[in-house]
Amino acid sequence: MLFSPITVGELKLPNRLVMAPLTRCRSGQDGVPGPIVVEHYRQRASLGLIVSEGTYPSHAGQGFPGQPGLVTDEQVEGWTKVTDAVHAEGGRIFAQVMHAGRVTHEDTNGGRTVVGPSAIAIDGMTRTYKGKQPYPVPHALTEDELPGVIEEFVQGSLNAIRAGFDGVELHGANGYLLHEFLSPAANQREDQYGGSPENRARFVVEVVKAVAKAVGAEKVGIRVSPEHNVQGATELDREDLRRTYSALTQAISPLGLAYLSVLHNEPAGELVRELREQFDGPFLLNTGFSVMTTRDEAISLVENDLADAVVVGRAAIANPDLVYRWKEGLPENEPNMATFYTSGAEGYTDYPVYQPA
Repeated sequence: MLFSPITVGELKLPNRLVMAPLTRCRSGQDGVPGPIVVEHYRQRASLGLIVSEGTYPSHAGQGFPGQPGLVTDEQVEGWTKVTDAVHAEGGRIFAQVMHAGRVTHEDTNGGRTVVGPSAIAIDGMTRTYKGKQPYPVPHALTEDELPGVIEEFVQGSLNAIRAGFDGVELHGANGYLLHEFLSPAANQREDQYGGSPENRARFVVEVVKAVAKAVGAEKVGIRVSPEHNVQGATELDREDLRRTYSALTQAISPLGLAYLSVLHNEPAGELVRELREQFDGPFLLNTGFSVMTTRDEAISLVENDLADAVVVGRAAIANPDLVYRWKEGLPENEPNMATFYTSGAEGYTDYPVYQPA
């Protein structure tokens, strides 16, 4: 079943393998995807769906050096070349729209104010254009400022569609802005966007609804990572967690979204099963961060009806022809972790396709 078609939004995918959004830092300081980025995505067009690396919808939302954006005309033009190349190979590609929130620094985002739901800094260091720096205390967004941030997500998504993407995935995972609102550790607001699980889910719901209205719900997916507990967005109270994500999924389920993508290391666990039951639409599953999904595991997730499609990261990095290799049970390339966040072709576009001996 992993290699059978599935309909996601307006798209009919030829298989149920989805390329995870993978930060690769190859787009320079101007955030414009160049020829090497075009080639990277083109090579992987046989995957059922490609989700791009996280792209910032506003300059303030940039989280990493070398991260691509969806703000300037030059960035949109760069992405247009990517989507054209993927489509020419018969592929399908969504843009992941990602606002880093407090997971950035002024030396990365061009001196813009770092923002978050509350004025709570992450304990740790971040890599900037000027070297490693401690995470700053973010400016706590006011209620009056939130509509402007929602508009950034909307405009970034509209720019993605203009660049030829088949849809957008809103990044509500891994400790970035949307996840910060969901997490009680990062969100300690006392207004209607904080406190109760339902209030903490409110901003994320508003973003999803606004983007769905702007580009069409069938072109919008969302990625979440409950209990992932990274970058300070911890969620340690299971009952609070269940209420938070239930409030989110139940609010967005009636919209008719393309999919819900969940990152969690217990695919058969009660929480993941509940989320699938609460969401009326395609359910994508990624079984672990920094853990390489195997062929057997991916097949099992679909055949045991734990997911409609499987999101894979490292295997897709190392094997541009992953669908062919997994379908035929062929040996795989090993990913070179030392090149994940470097520059140039090594570990990016130089992984070979399978060649019979």
